[in-house]
Amino acid sequence: MKSKCLCLLALSLLPTLLVPGADQPQWGQAWSRNLLSAEKGLPDAFDPKSGVNIKWSARLGTETHSSPIIAGGRVYVGSNNGEPRDPKHKGDRGVLMCFEERTGKLFWQSVVPKRVEDVYHDWPNSGICSSPTVEGDRVYVVNNRGQVMCLDAQGMSNGNDGPFTDEGVHMTVKDAKWRIPENEPTLTPGPLDADILWLFDLTTDAGIWSHDAAHSSILIDGDYLYLNTGTGVDNTHRAIRKPDAPSLVVLEKKTGRLIAREHEGIGPNIFHSTWAGPSSAMVNGQKLIFFNAGNGVVYAFETLPPGLAPEPSPRFLKKAWQFDFDPTGPKENVQKYNSNRRESPSNFFGMPVFHENRIYAAGGGDIWWGKNEAWMKCIDATGNGDITRSGLVWSYPLEKHVLATPTIADGLVYVGDTGRTFHCVDVKTGKACWTHEVKGEIWASALVADGKVYFGTRGGSFYIFAAAREKKLLCELELGQPISGTVSAANGVLYITTMTTLYAVAQSTALKGL
Repeated sequence: MKSKCLCLLALSLLPTLLVPGADQPQWGQAWSRNLLSAEKGLPDAFDPKSGVNIKWSARLGTETHSSPIIAGGRVYVGSNNGEPRDPKHKGDRGVLMCFEERTGKLFWQSVVPKRVEDVYHDWPNSGICSSPTVEGDRVYVVNNRGQVMCLDAQGMSNGNDGPFTDEGVHMTVKDAKWRIPENEPTLTPGPLDADILWLFDLTTDAGIWSHDAAHSSILIDGDYLYLNTGTGVDNTHRAIRKPDAPSLVVLEKKTGRLIAREHEGIGPNIFHSTWAGPSSAMVNGQKLIFFNAGNGVVYAFETLPPGLAPEPSPRFLKKAWQFDFDPTGPKENVQKYNSNRRESPSNFFGMPVFHENRIYAAGGGDIWWGKNEAWMKCIDATGNGDITRSGLVWSYPLEKHVLATPTIADGLVYVGDTGRTFHCVDVKTGKACWTHEVKGEIWASALVADGKVYFGTRGGSFYIFAAAREKKLLCELELGQPISGTVSAANGVLYITTMTTLYAVAQSTALKGL
């Protein structure tokens, strides 16, 4: 395989006609969440050591679990403060980095202090795990404190715009009540700091109980932001402190005002946390929001009409249907199955993907606390009510726990699991076309672009396959660091993150390290 990669690297140095591409302003396609890109001219191989096909590289923190987002000439990635860029920001913090797309130069960063009340609210060194969503000059992201932030894409370069103007306090506070530690001066925003336009605190304003690390990808639909809240178990992993907290909320895009929430009684049956962001699509002439909830149920809700007037309390989203992903799993007192590797409820990490009136979801036992069983299932999205029986099209067993979101292209669906197996499955029948044993657990989802499949593993291995019914491994290489984030493609360039480095990978270029 090494000689094959070297051969492909040599061929990749030949002149290539690159087809103009487009930005990638959110995680996956809008609104289906499918990780299928129309980019062309992407490399079959690359090598950070020699610099072949490396356009540039940029240092991140020491842990990076976010996926790159590319919009408006900028690249956004969440990380931690393990490699401080500004000496005033000391210690463990969450950081959203904004790089210049052309050169990899750091443009600005949003640095957010850790929560200190409970280590399980904001796990050490995990940083900002959420991938942002960008629309125009607005950047929307859920930070490590469980706050939804609307940021100015220009940072402080055009001044401190409001209505939020307390960036210095925000960079300094440590607890949930906005108190600054005694004898600690308030930080002063500088040119490298982010400009916060508005904030919505999911803990204080929506009543959630954060667990481990906020992991969200905000979905924009017209006037509104749809997002999972990150509510979950407490530090014992055996109790839900906020059983009435919403799992899915809707905010007004311009102001951050809470508009609506789900009201399905999800809270008491959350086995670990609420990890998965929503997707959306038109079904039978009606636009629906699809949501993989922390209780192991897939929901479809009706979207909200534009321009809703303020109400004293948030509205309740209207449910279209629900699908129990694991109907034989425990349904009561679910936390007592904590650490049971043979019997437990199911939950989700990845998002539901819509394709041709069907939903593709991967879920099962929790990677840290649940049973080893996991599946990828295909669900008919055209039903109503409880479609647990009527809506199942097919079910495909996975090797072990799954964190990835399925990717669909040309009649095939791809997904990797923590059993170190990558799967290519027929989208109509649910039968395996091929599988491949990889080095390390797969947490990241696969990107399909330019006839190729790209993904990395927690063992630091990176794989490129042909996107085809017959297995063809184009390249396997070692990046030397665990990979959690999903590959993004925009404007003829692949963006790949390890724990510590962001690589911009493009055809026929030499390394331009920062």
